[in-house]
Order: sequence, then structure tokens, then C-alpha cells
Amino acid sequence: MKIALAQLNYHTGNFEGQRKQMLAAVGDARAAGADLLVFAELAITGYPPRDFLEFDHFIAQSDGLVQELASHSIGMGIIVGAPLRNLTGKGKPLFNAAYLLHEGEIKQTVAKTLLPTYDVFDEYRYFEPAFGNTLVQFKGVMLALSICEDLWNVGHHARYVRDPLDEMQAQEADLIINIAASPFSREQQAERDYVLTEQVKRWKKPLIYVNHVGAQTELIFDGSSMAIDANGNKCLQLPAFAPSMGYVVWDGSGLKHEVQAAIKILEGEEAVHEALVLGIRDYFRKLGFNKAIIGLSGGVDSALVTVLAARALGAENVHTLLMPSRYSSDHSINDSQALVKKLGVSHSILSIEDAFVAMESTLAPFFEGRAPDLTEENLQSRIRGMLLMAHTNKFGYILLNTSNKSELAVGYGTLYGDMCGGLSVIGDLYKTEVYSLCRFINREEEVIPENILVKAPSAELRPNQTDQDSLPDYDVLDQLLYQYIEERKAPADLRAMGFEQALVDKVMRLVNMNEYKRHQTPPILRVSSKAFGMGRRMPIVARYLQ
Repeated sequence: MKIALAQLNYHTGNFEGQRKQMLAAVGDARAAGADLLVFAELAITGYPPRDFLEFDHFIAQSDGLVQELASHSIGMGIIVGAPLRNLTGKGKPLFNAAYLLHEGEIKQTVAKTLLPTYDVFDEYRYFEPAFGNTLVQFKGVMLALSICEDLWNVGHHARYVRDPLDEMQAQEADLIINIAASPFSREQQAERDYVLTEQVKRWKKPLIYVNHVGAQTELIFDGSSMAIDANGNKCLQLPAFAPSMGYVVWDGSGLKHEVQAAIKILEGEEAVHEALVLGIRDYFRKLGFNKAIIGLSGGVDSALVTVLAARALGAENVHTLLMPSRYSSDHSINDSQALVKKLGVSHSILSIEDAFVAMESTLAPFFEGRAPDLTEENLQSRIRGMLLMAHTNKFGYILLNTSNKSELAVGYGTLYGDMCGGLSVIGDLYKTEVYSLCRFINREEEVIPENILVKAPSAELRPNQTDQDSLPDYDVLDQLLYQYIEERKAPADLRAMGFEQALVDKVMRLVNMNEYKRHQTPPILRVSSKAFGMGRRMPIVARYLQ
């Protein structure tokens, strides 16, 4: 039995787009002589559909596309993920389901049992868990058909009392098939490999895994679909961050792969680079935009975002705005101009001095007798934000935000100023990770001018300012932030790890008091296991850990 794995880039709610690419995949699989074609979890709707699932019209369109796909299943089975109406009268109105389509009919459905509610997931808000788990039979082969999280209840990922795979394996399955919507993070590849191979070892059964590829707002899916034989060896690996199809053969005793060119496994900075490029490209493509604008300061953050945007959208679709002030250094303009020349992106220089003078004059009667402080610094940032947003309105750009995770964590940014934008590109990269990714980009040639990477970071909002006037060295700060945000360490734990008490107290206070700012940031492309946004839900008005 020849099985096709279809790793596609879906678009939430775009049923016509889903229809076209799925029918194209059906045609390709049929031409290749496949007996069974496997799509991903909730492929019909795109993932995550969120509150669209509460619209009956949305579910009706999903049902219609499932039926149309079934009409193309003559002579070839199709497995596809879609919502399934719960007609039992008990529980929530929908299941997250896998459909087996064959000979023009829906032959069987399997509902997802384990509905994650941690990190970025909120499936129990919409779906009812499966009432039970049974095998699916197709052409005499007994399939343990599961959906994403149903496979992850193993080892240190065992979060649930029930284990749907245990229930199905007791019925003597021949082959495990898992359809998934598993988003990318730095840690995900190793974790996924561990989970899949561990399940193969447990049951001594081969496994087929089909994942989404592409980005849905802040979530990025890397694909990396695969097939693993009963000995734990990968017999098929589809590429990361690209739509693809692959084929394996079940010969009655195990899986064998068709001839395949070697696939490069992306890791570390290379994987993060590809994820962010894909995240930008899909955000624009799926929203129907193609041009970005960036406030280019001469610093490392805006330089990195400009490089990523040019690679995602094409240099001709990226415009940068250089907005010097009375405090801007000559190298800020020179370094920015060297970068845009190297990349081939367009740029304009627009001084904020006149606007700043006008604002100072307007506010002078109210501020009389008070020394300049953070207020005047924020005015400059907000003028820049206003100028950038004016360009987006007039010319149809999307503004790419350039704040990094270290700044967002401690509130080192200005609301309605440098924190504005339509998409936060590097908001899930700590400052030290920003530098590492820049060094990766420069590994073969100098793309980002070296002076940008070696000079002290500065907001240049007052004379001779550097970030370290207000913040600890990023090497120390980022380690502390990682332990608190990703590892959820308490202040006592951080002190026990060697961080000074005064530093811990200061950073904890900054992180927690600036939650209100992070609630107003643009969507942040997620590349870690704990990104700001929907994956980290903290109260604004709270005093815990301060």
C-alpha cells in the first residue's frame, strides 16, 4: 500500500484556497499511484480557527469541503482533519476529528482525545474530547489514527490520565498515523523527535506523521513531516518550512521509503532564520499586503528586521525610514545607509527635529519649572512612530516592529512609539539571540555592517545614552529573564543560581510592572517555548513576585 504525505501551507478560513491545493495534492498522489493520502490536523479549516468555530456557517463550509474531498476519493483513500459536529447531545458541539474518506464516502471518523490548553493552545474551549478510541481499517491494514496531542502523552510530556494510543494499541494496530498542527519553536524539533521515536519504541510499530507548514499570524509551522519504521529509523523526512509531498510503502511487515533526495535538517540559528522569514512572508501574503516599512535606527534590532524583511518580501518591497534627532550620532545614519545599499532596499531620511521642537514648544507652558526627563525621550519615539504610521496609511505599508524580547520583558520601549507596528518580528528573541542571528547572517559575507554589531546599543534619546545606563549587561539580563520567563523560576531560585538579590528584585519588578505594555504590542512571531502573547497569560493588575 503506497501512502502519500501531504505537507501543505493552509490559510485559516480560506476554504477556496484549501480546496485548490488539496485537490492538486489529490491529483499528484493519484498520478503517483498512491492508495492513501494523508493531510494534517484541521487542514480543512486551517489552524488555529479559534472563534470561527462558533459560527455555524463556518462549520457548514468545512462540512461541504469534506464532502467535496470525499467525492475525489474514488479508488484512493484520504485522511484529513476537520471539525466534526457532536450529535450526541452531550458536551461541546464539535470534535476535532480525522476523517477517512474512500469511494466517495466518509468511511470513519476519529475524534481527538487530548485537547491541550497550555501555552498557545486552547482547544478545550471549542471541542469535546473523544468518548473512546478505536482503530481504523483501510484495505486490511489496521491504523491507529491519532491527532497531534494524542501522541504526546509519553515520558516527561505525560500530562493526561487517559492515553488514546494505549487504548488503540490494545486492539493490535499495524501502523500509527498522526495528523498534527504542531508549531515551531527552538526546542520543538528535538522534542518532536523524542516523542515520535519513543512511541515507536513503545509499540514497535511504524509511524507516519503529517504536520502543517507555514505561518498563521504569530504561530509558525515548520512541517518536517516524516515516517519512522518499526526500528525507530526515519525512512522519510520532508523538508522544514516548505510545502512538500512524500511517499512511503507499507508492504505488510513494515514501511519502506521511495527514493528521496537528502533533506537538510535545519537547526539552531538557521532554523530560527527560516522560521522568521516564513513568518513575515505568510503574514503579508495571507493578509493581501506586499510592502513593509521599517524605522531604521542604525542599531542591531532594526538592521536584523530589515534583512529578514528583504529576504521574505524582496528588497523592492521594503522601505526604510531614517529619522535622526539632535541626539543621533553620525554613525547611526552612516551605518543605516551602508545596510540599505547592501540590501538594495529603499530609504528616506526624515528628521524629527522640527516636530520635536514644536512639541516642546506646545508643552512648555505645562512643563514650566520641570527638568527634562523620560517624557521628552518618549516624545521623540512617539514622533517617529507617528511618522511611520503616516507612511503606512498613505502608501499601504505594514510597519514591522523592531523590539526584542529583552526590551519587551523589562519595558524598555515606548508605547505608541517604537512599540507600534503590525507585526513584531524579533519580539521572541532576547538581545543576545539577536546578535547571534546577525552573526549567522554574516557568516559568509558582511551583510550587516560590523560597526552595527560592535557598537554599544543605544536608543539615542539623550546625550551619550546607552542601554546599559538603565539595564544590566544583556549577557546577564538575558540569562535571568530566560530562567524567569521560560523556566518559571521564583526569585529565591534565581538568587540560589547566583544572581544578585538587588538585580533579581529590580528585574522582577520591571517585568511584572510592564505587563500592561506587552498587552498592547503587535503579534509576535513565536520561536521559543514561551513567547509573549497568547502563550504567556499574566494578569496586569497583580503584585505577585514583585
